[in-house]
This record gives sequence, C-alpha cells and structure tokens, in this order.
Amino acid sequence: MEHRSGYVNIIGKPNVGKSTLMNAMVGEKLSIITSKAQTTRHRIHGIVNTPEYQVVFSDTPGILEPSYKLQEAMLKAARSALVDADVLIYLAEIGDKPDPEDPFLKKLAAMKIPVLLVINKIDLSNQEQVEAAMETWNQVLPAAEKIPVSALENFNVDFVFNRILHHLPESPPYYPKDALTDKSERFIAGEMIREKILIQYKQEIPYAVEVEIESFKEKNRLIRIYAVIFVEREGQKGILIGNEGKAMKRVGREARIDMESFFNKKVFLELKVKVKKDWRNNERQIKKFGYH
Repeated sequence: MEHRSGYVNIIGKPNVGKSTLMNAMVGEKLSIITSKAQTTRHRIHGIVNTPEYQVVFSDTPGILEPSYKLQEAMLKAARSALVDADVLIYLAEIGDKPDPEDPFLKKLAAMKIPVLLVINKIDLSNQEQVEAAMETWNQVLPAAEKIPVSALENFNVDFVFNRILHHLPESPPYYPKDALTDKSERFIAGEMIREKILIQYKQEIPYAVEVEIESFKEKNRLIRIYAVIFVEREGQKGILIGNEGKAMKRVGREARIDMESFFNKKVFLELKVKVKKDWRNNERQIKKFGYH
C-alpha cells in the first residue's frame, strides 16, 4: 500500500469547536480552548503519524468581519486554508442558519477538493434538530459530505478521521515521522499563558493581550521560561496584575501546571506585564508578534 499524506484544514466561524475537533483527532491539546470567540489567532498544525499515513491538521482562526488590523490578519490566515488543503473540513454547529448568498460559502461550494461539512455540538440537540440541520446544509453545500459530531464528547470523531483517510492522496510525509506540530515549544508555552488569561478575565482584557516568550531555557529536567504579556493601555495592565498581583500569580500557576504536563518536566515561569499602545491596530507590531 502506498504511503498517504495530506493537509486537512479546519475552517468555520468563531467558537464552533475547531480547536476541540483538531485536538480530539490529534490526541494532544495543541490549540487552546475556551468558551470565548476568537480564541485561536494563528494557523496551528497538528500532525498524526503512522507507518501508512501522515495527516497534517490545520486549525484556523474563526471567519468573521474584522474590526481591527489583528482581525484582518486572522481572517487572511483563515482564508489561506482554502488554498493549500487536500481535504477541507467546514465546521458548523447545530442551530446555524447558513446564508446561501454568503460569498465564502459559495466559494466553498465550488471547491474541487473533498469537503466534509461537520455539524458539531449535536450533544446539545435532538435527532429532529440534527436531521433539520443536515437538510438545511444540503441546500447550501450540496456536494459536501455531511457528518454530525460532538467533538467535546468525542462522538463520531473517529468516523470523520476515517473519511479523511479515505480522501488522503498518495504522498511521502511532509514532516518527520516524530513531529507533533509545526509550532515551537516557545509558541505552545505562550498559548498556554494566553489561554489562562482568556479564561480568567472578562470583557476586552483577553483580546487586548499578546504573549511573547523572552527566554525558554531547558536544562536536565527543568525549563525556565520568562514571558512578557503585552496589553494596549495602562488601565488594562492594572486589571491584569490584580490586587497585590494575585490575579497574575493565578495565571502563572495554572499555566505552569499545563506546561509541566505537556513538556513532562518541571517548569519555572516568570511573567511580566508591559504596555504596547494600541498594538492590535499597528501593522508593524502585528507582524513582529508573528501574524503574517
């Protein structure tokens, strides 16, 4: 049997469960997950290897109308997933009401590659609602294969994976066979910190935050990580740090626990907060933070 490899890109609106689905299929938590929309900012590859195949999953930012330059960069990252996929997963959720005139969905309907329309969060519905959703999407994406799932409950995820393998082209592997992701350990550590901020803080604070790992030094069984958390205004800095630094200590403690579990080593983590005025609308700063 020939070796199969391919890129499987997961796209959809914010907060439909793209990261949860990819993590479930990869078997590792590579993309951070929160209940807030716009949690994912970058395209993140998760790689599944066996001797017979290599599946390169790509988690993407949610598709939305951008309000500032950071969101414009995120939308470009999501749209780029239409260009380089061997198999495309469009993830919707139960209760979505797709617009047949949506230009993005029209573009999706015209794709020549296999498209899987995966309807997520069916654990929040009943059989009648699932059947109605399938019929609705049939009108919009008639050629796509429709699959109902619950990524959170891991229901039907194996079936989606098997359909991916069915469509995967014959090809040598794109990455070394021991690769889990294309992202660096620094990137993963930064995302773990940002996840805790998204969970702990409300309103605009989590969206005004960017994490930069200044130093990542590994020695024997210990990793020393020094990270800077950037915000846009002085007032946000005070909220982030909290009374007597308690809020920031909690972020550091919870992020460190996740890091130790992922890297399987003891972690020393030091966090600092700095102001980078209006960085989300500064194109130069956005590129410096790695948004291309």
